[in-house]
Amino acid sequence: MSNERSAFRNRLSSWIDSVLHWDRRMAHTIGESRKLNKLERMFTTATALGDGYIWASLALGLLVFGGAVGRRYVGIGFAVTVANIATFRLIKTVTGRVRPETTTVARLRTRIDGYSFPSGHATTSFGLAWVVFNAYPHVAVQTSVYVVAATIAFSRVFVREHYPLDVLGGAILGSAVAAALFPLLARLLF
Repeated sequence: MSNERSAFRNRLSSWIDSVLHWDRRMAHTIGESRKLNKLERMFTTATALGDGYIWASLALGLLVFGGAVGRRYVGIGFAVTVANIATFRLIKTVTGRVRPETTTVARLRTRIDGYSFPSGHATTSFGLAWVVFNAYPHVAVQTSVYVVAATIAFSRVFVREHYPLDVLGGAILGSAVAAALFPLLARLLF
């Protein structure tokens, strides 16, 4: 039994090492891509907008023009965002995964913190995308909000702030928190 456990631990450790190697390699490939470098301005803008500006603008528009229903959805989005921030901050502290090291000049001048997993930008963006997707069942709105969230998440890898698995983990976390809270908050506010 002990040999089986040891063999399992060795296989698991080897698999994890392979996945993390792939993650580092993909981050380097994305960051150094000549084709993607042509879109540098778009990705750095997406990262900046992902700091909350785009979502705050959407919330402001709903508060002003969305009526009572829009204001309720802003409340839900705010609560989901607060829960997502608390959750990703806790996970970042526990995992302690450091951000990617860059061999070239980093595209951003400052970093919010030194931890990488999960991406806070991806967590909050996908959490809010989930709220908007469920609150406004219009294909154009639903598609647009996920394109924005995905662009923000991808931009975090491009600017060398995160690894691909950081943004994937953030997207899953943000969506899961939103999926858990949305029905409860909708019952309370509607």
